[in-house]
Amino acid sequence: MENPTRFCRAQGAIESKSTSTAGTGNCLAHQTIARAEPPFCCAPERCDVLVAPLFARQKEGLLAQGATQQRSASAYCPLVGQGATEYLVLLAVVLIVALVSVALLGFFPGMASDAQETQSKAYWSAASPLSLVETHARVYQPNEALSAPYLRVRNNGAYPIRITRMLGANNSISQCGNLEGTALVNMSDVGYLGPGEELNFGNAYRLNVSFQSRNFHIQTLSDSTVFGAHVLKAASTNCRNSTIDPGTLVVKNFGFEYIEYIDGQQITKREVGSKDLVVPCSGMDIALP
Repeated sequence: MENPTRFCRAQGAIESKSTSTAGTGNCLAHQTIARAEPPFCCAPERCDVLVAPLFARQKEGLLAQGATQQRSASAYCPLVGQGATEYLVLLAVVLIVALVSVALLGFFPGMASDAQETQSKAYWSAASPLSLVETHARVYQPNEALSAPYLRVRNNGAYPIRITRMLGANNSISQCGNLEGTALVNMSDVGYLGPGEELNFGNAYRLNVSFQSRNFHIQTLSDSTVFGAHVLKAASTNCRNSTIDPGTLVVKNFGFEYIEYIDGQQITKREVGSKDLVVPCSGMDIALP
């Protein structure tokens, strides 16, 4: 009988060519390994000779693979420590960022107040009919519980106006210093403004003797001291006696009550700002009414 030639494959490319005697051939078992391919075999009596060693090799490979997997599983333990380390590093980064933020806020304490001053100045310079074209403030001497502001007011309206009261934080005053700064008078006596005209309340800087006074003061809301009729109790924060950090004068709900003269009629109105009045402070004022 002619020697049969068979080709068998298991998991890829195992090729075997038979040169045996009749009825025999070199090939893999009829029971194909791992069922990876359709069965290819030749003489069944030769299959056990080739299959047994291959099964042994596969078993050894599986055992080795199991050992490797077991080692891989045990290698997971260091990952717990690695995760804890990463957590600590992340926590350290967060703490550093927080410390830097606090340091920056401490290093630039005036940044927030500068923004408030800019917004307040933009709002009040465009207010109508009464706008503030210039503002300053100083702590008052001899009583440092008060601020001495300087407000330059303009009538942006089309009609004459007479200011009768100054408003702030739901309080108001109706008196101020006279033009010479020697006595108190009703605000209405010195508060007339034609269209486009300007006048000043307060003379905090005293840089020019020609400045008319109309002096007044602003008191902190938390201060319980009772002062005169020209002191407006309305400041959330007040000026301080310091050349390094003189502070900021902040007044909520600042505004004016005024009479507007329209075609012979006198109409009483109020103008209350939707933005706080924020005035930067500097230096110390001198003692005048």
